[in-house]
Amino acid sequence: MTATVSTLNNAMGKLRNDLALAYGIFAHLGWDDLTYTHLSVRIPGTSSFLIQPFGLFFEEVTPESLIELSFEGEVLDRKDHAVNHTGYVIHGSIYKARPDINAIFHLHTEDGVAVSVMKEGLLPISQFAIHFYNRISYHEYGSLALNFHGQGDQVAADLGDHKALMLRNHGTLTCGASLHEAFLYAYFLEKACRVQVKILAANQPLVIPSPEICEKAARELREFEPDFGIRDWQAWERKLGGRQ
Repeated sequence: MTATVSTLNNAMGKLRNDLALAYGIFAHLGWDDLTYTHLSVRIPGTSSFLIQPFGLFFEEVTPESLIELSFEGEVLDRKDHAVNHTGYVIHGSIYKARPDINAIFHLHTEDGVAVSVMKEGLLPISQFAIHFYNRISYHEYGSLALNFHGQGDQVAADLGDHKALMLRNHGTLTCGASLHEAFLYAYFLEKACRVQVKILAANQPLVIPSPEICEKAARELREFEPDFGIRDWQAWERKLGGRQ
């Protein structure tokens, strides 16, 4: 029994460390937005997830500061901390609808918002973007996501079986079976948006690969490594010291 408890505690400790590292990475990259936007990870075997308390900069998030929320938004620990209402609506709704998803990242970067506003959405004009060819969904803007049985359910429905979502006029969302998978999709989506904004600003004719090539490349990019994102995640661990 003691060994089992110790194993569970170690697993939870690693989960907290990894999510805090994700916040640290995005703060380092400058992709946070004051105390808004949120990153989360599902706690295996439960109906709850970890997320930052409302009011912290990403750079302030530590493993110990993370709070546990139920999928319905109930604070299960650290009840003295404020919760971003939209955070648990979006994250809780997706976790309930997608048992294959274990991590969710939601961002408001300027380039991500800019592309979310474009009628054609993300264009397959860079290898970054081709990761998402026929593999990204769109959610129409409906003000703040403040209720489950409406906006939350619609976000989850619009995501479908994809792992990337453009929230129109709002931002981006990526998710994954692992935290490092969700991270790498977030990284590639942000780079794709940055490239698209720069290219369109140049006002030059575009060279777009054929649909057949885009589909082939998208499959190959997904199959390039078996545990998508782990190598880059480990590199970030070395760079930022795991935020221990």
